[in-house]
Amino acid sequence: MPYAAITYRVKPGHEDEIAELFAGFQRVDTPDFRDAQGAPAGRLLGTAVFLRDDVLVRVIHYEGDFRAIARHMAAQRGVHLIEERLSPFLAHPRDTSTTEGFTGYFRDATMRCIAQLTVDTHPNGEPAA
Repeated sequence: MPYAAITYRVKPGHEDEIAELFAGFQRVDTPDFRDAQGAPAGRLLGTAVFLRDDVLVRVIHYEGDFRAIARHMAAQRGVHLIEERLSPFLAHPRDTSTTEGFTGYFRDATMRCIAQLTVDTHPNGEPAA
């Protein structure tokens, strides 16, 4: 089950305010997401948000087609609320109010994955059942 990371550049010195925003984050209405044709495309398994100085990183644990996640997230009210509240703290403003704007930022801010290691791929472990 893969992971992805999305970066945000924020203004340093606002760590506590940003942490407070995410403490009240409204979760998605369903972890299951669909592709552009409406067919099941995967599932969000979890997220984590990390902050240090001017870098905020959202880590997404998921199953399925990563490209469909942005479309799913763009339709979530809680995501738009956090985006609005985070806006004053962003180093570079962006428009994520539309599906196109959100999915474009999501695509462009995704970090390059260089390694993903799990217990399933550990050489001393048992293969996944």
